[in-house]
Amino acid sequence: MTHVVLSIGSNLGERLAYLRSAVDRMRPYVRAVSPVYETPPWGPVSQPDYLNAVILGSDESADPLVWLARAHAAEDATGRVRTQRWGPRTLDVDVIAVDHIELDGPDLTLPHPRAAERAFVLVPWLAVDPEARLSDGSVADLVAQLSPSEISAVHIRPDLVLR
Repeated sequence: MTHVVLSIGSNLGERLAYLRSAVDRMRPYVRAVSPVYETPPWGPVSQPDYLNAVILGSDESADPLVWLARAHAAEDATGRVRTQRWGPRTLDVDVIAVDHIELDGPDLTLPHPRAAERAFVLVPWLAVDPEARLSDGSVADLVAQLSPSEISAVHIRPDLVLR
């Protein structure tokens, strides 16, 4: 059994619908879905705010590249086009961790190389799994190490629900 942590985000068009489409595409493998959060964009490109969430999934035999293919299929289904690094997108699905696998391949690095720095990943992950661990330590400890301004920029949206 493999276990995966996926971070999903959208800041173009029907943001909540795009997140829901990612959950729906992963439905056979979903164990839990975090609440939805609204977050400012990360990186140097000016763009609208994101809606973000985390999906915890599992599968009998899926290796990390299978999870990556599923992530790309979910993105492709929303018309995602990769034109600008850290640019706006209909849907972004990042494979954050698969079990405790460490991988540094041409298509996928595990755990995600910047996950430990990103409140928009860590805060939703912690909400759905308080005991979560990343290779750098517990997710709770990683959140505690982030700047207060970064954490306070991640706003829960109880009015938005992923089912």
